[in-house]
Amino acid sequence: MKSLREYILEARNDSVAIGHFNVSTIDGIWAVADAAKGLNVPVVIGVSEGERDYVGVREAVAVVRTIREERGQPIFINADHTYSYDRIVEAVDAGFDAVIFDGAKLPFEENAAMTKKCLEYAKKKNPNIIFEAELGYIGQSSQVISAVPVGVQLTSAADAKRFSDETGIDMLAPAVGNFHGLLEAGMSATLAAKKIDPERIREIAESTGLPLVLHGGSGQGDDMVRSAIKAGISIVHVNTELRVAYRIGLLKSLSDTPDEVAPYKYMKPAKIAMQAVVEQKLKVFNML
Repeated sequence: MKSLREYILEARNDSVAIGHFNVSTIDGIWAVADAAKGLNVPVVIGVSEGERDYVGVREAVAVVRTIREERGQPIFINADHTYSYDRIVEAVDAGFDAVIFDGAKLPFEENAAMTKKCLEYAKKKNPNIIFEAELGYIGQSSQVISAVPVGVQLTSAADAKRFSDETGIDMLAPAVGNFHGLLEAGMSATLAAKKIDPERIREIAESTGLPLVLHGGSGQGDDMVRSAIKAGISIVHVNTELRVAYRIGLLKSLSDTPDEVAPYKYMKPAKIAMQAVVEQKLKVFNML
C-alpha cells in the first residue's frame, strides 16, 4: 500500500483532494471507513485533542490501523488541532500517521518557533510522519455558530513562504476565506459568508511549493470546494456537518424506536447518516 505522503502527492498531481473527517466515536470511524471503501478512495480520520481524549489516543490509532491492515484499505489517522508540544509528543508516540500543530492564534515568530520545535521531535521519532501547521486564523469551534469567528485573519503568500521556509513543514493550512463551523442561520447563510479565494490559494501553493489543507470544509458549496482543489488544496477537512448528521440521525432513531434499548440498534441510523455525508463529500473532493 502507498504511504499517506504518496497519496497526498498523487492527489495534488491529479487535482483532487483527500477527504479528512473528524470523529469522536467508533461509529464515526466506521462511517468514514465504509464510505471511502465503497468509493475506493484514500481517506483520513481526524481526531482533535477533545475528540481523542474521548475515544482514546492510542485506541483511535489502533482501530484505524486494524481497519487498514485487515481490509488493505488506505485509511490514515491524523492528530488534528494540537495546541502544545506535550500533546504533539503524545500523538507522535502513539503512532499517528500525521499531526497538526495549531499555533494560528500565536504571533508569527512564536508560531514558527513552536512549530519547528514540535516538528523536530516528530521527525526524529518518525521520519515518515506528515507534519502540518496553520498560519492565519479561522476560528476554533466545530459547532453551529451564530456569527463568523472574531479575529479571522487571512494568510498572505509572502508570510506563507517565510513560514514554510523557517519551519520545514510538510503541509500548510492557510486562511483563505474559510472558517470553522456552520452558521446557525442555515446553509445558505454559510455559503454567503464563506468566500474562499482560489487566487490566494494558488499564490500560496506556488510560493511555498507545499500541498495545502482546507480546514472548515463544512457548509462549503461543491463548486467552491472544487475551485479550491484546482487552485492547490490537497486535503479538505469536514467536521461540523458530520456532527449535525449524527445528532439528527440519532434523534430520529430514538423517536422512531422509543422502546429500543440496544445501543448498536438505535445508533446505527446515526452512523449511516454520517456515512451519507462522507460519501457525498468524497465524490466532490475526488471529482467523481
